[in-house]
This record gives sequence, structure tokens and C-alpha cells, in this order.
Amino acid sequence: MSVDLAVVPVAGLGTRLLPATKSQPKEMLPIGRRPVVQYVVEELSRAGVRRILFITGYGKSSIEDFFDINQQLITNLRRSGKEDQLAELAFERNEVEYAYTRQREQLGLGHAVLVGEPFVGSQPFVCALGDSIIGLQAKSRIVERMIEEFERTKADVIVAFEELTNPAEVVHYGIAQPKGPVTNDIFELESLVEKPAVDEAPSNLAVAARYVFSPAIFDELRRTPRGKGGEIQLTDAMRQVLANGGKGIGIRLPADEPRFDIGNFESYFQAFVDFALADPQFGPGLETYLRKKLDKS
Repeated sequence: MSVDLAVVPVAGLGTRLLPATKSQPKEMLPIGRRPVVQYVVEELSRAGVRRILFITGYGKSSIEDFFDINQQLITNLRRSGKEDQLAELAFERNEVEYAYTRQREQLGLGHAVLVGEPFVGSQPFVCALGDSIIGLQAKSRIVERMIEEFERTKADVIVAFEELTNPAEVVHYGIAQPKGPVTNDIFELESLVEKPAVDEAPSNLAVAARYVFSPAIFDELRRTPRGKGGEIQLTDAMRQVLANGGKGIGIRLPADEPRFDIGNFESYFQAFVDFALADPQFGPGLETYLRKKLDKS
């Protein structure tokens, strides 16, 4: 069965980005010319995903508005002869069906995925976090490769991983425990360890916001007890699927497809600069401006 369905959790409060996120979802913050979530959807669309379920929450209605077709805006732009600006709305015509449901309580990422079960049913699906972009300008094949690997292996859990260059960072992530040495970008998973101590980390491969699941994940999410903060952890459910004999595959992100995590101001500022510098129209001028500023400092 080809995987053409994705669940995109976007219900988080974005408290580390206050006050910017007080009345605007962090997924709608601009990175270069586009909001974060548009890059995520375009990545999924290129991978063959044709149905997307957003797991939303309080204050997230602007995401729904964004993906609606705004006929009045189109008409106004056309009448004004602003064809270049009209072209920027081409994403509205993507062959994607959107659906929305709410996570009525903030009970963690695992709970958010579980909220999608009535929509997903017994189908395999992609899960893509709505606050993370993979690859500059979202030019990444990671989801496409994960779907291909799912169709080849029929694994229950497929996870994208980024290689951490600083060993001290493992304490902030879910970390892969591979079956044996990792000799290439695709490897079998023994388990995952959530935020291990530096000297206890089984690898330097951190979960990178993209997954493909069989429906088996829902059974484990229902059984997963609440952990810290009363939240249901997705990593706990994945670990239990693997412990029960489910097959797990890890895929390492290529070096030229980094993850941009829009979770705090430091990473947000860095992502905005990287994407702005890559802009074909304004990037060269921005680079000149930044060089002058840095020379003066």
C-alpha cells in the first residue's frame, strides 16, 4: 500500500518563542518568504502525500485560513496586474486534501498523534512535525526515501535521524539505539533512548521530526502511561513497538539536508538568515549588507 497520508501536529503553544507566538502559531512564523508550515507541506507534497491531517489547537485557525483558496485576493491581484505576487499563491493549487482536528488538551506529541487515529484508521502514515523544516528551502527527499523504505520492508516504525556533531547535545533529543554498527544511511533500529546522559547515549543520531508509522503505533500510544508533565511521549510508544518485536528502520539525513528546528529564538534566527541568504533575488544583497555590518563590528 502506497503511503499518501500525513499527520502534522501543530498544536504546541510555542512558549519558547514568546511574545512572537502570543497570538500567532509558531508554525506560521516566516522563514524567508514563507511560513514554516508551508515548507513542511511542500516537502510532503513532493514526496507524494495527497492527504494531510493537521492536529491543531487553540489559536491555530490561521493555519486553516492559510491553506484555503482566497478567491477575493486572487481576483484583486489579477485586476491589479500583480502577476508576480499571484504566482506566490501557486501552493493553494497543490493536489492535496487538508483536514483539521483539535488536540483539546496539551498532553504531548504522542497524544497529538493518537488524536489522528479516527482519520488515519488502519492505514500507514507519515508524521511530520509542523515546526521543523528539512533541507534548505525544504529541498529534501527524506520523506520520499522513508516511504520507499516502508514499502520495501513493511517496517512498523521508520525514523529520520540527524547526526549530532556535539556529543553534549544528546541530552536534548531522542537518540537511536541501532542494531549493530551504523555503516550507511539506512540501518535497523534496536530501540530509542529519550534524552540520555552523554556517557549513556547509544549513538549520536537524534530523532529529526519525520516518521513513517504502521497503525501499530496507535495500540502502543493508548497503552503508554503519562510521563513528565502528564504527557504521552511518542518515543515511549515507538520503543514499545520495537520491544514487542516490531521492525524499526532509521534513515540518517544527508549532510546537505539539515534540520531547521523552529523551536527557540536562536534556531529561528539562524534559519531565517540561512533561507534569506539563499533567496535568488534578495540573497546576494543581504549577504553584502551582512558583510558590511560584521566588518564594522
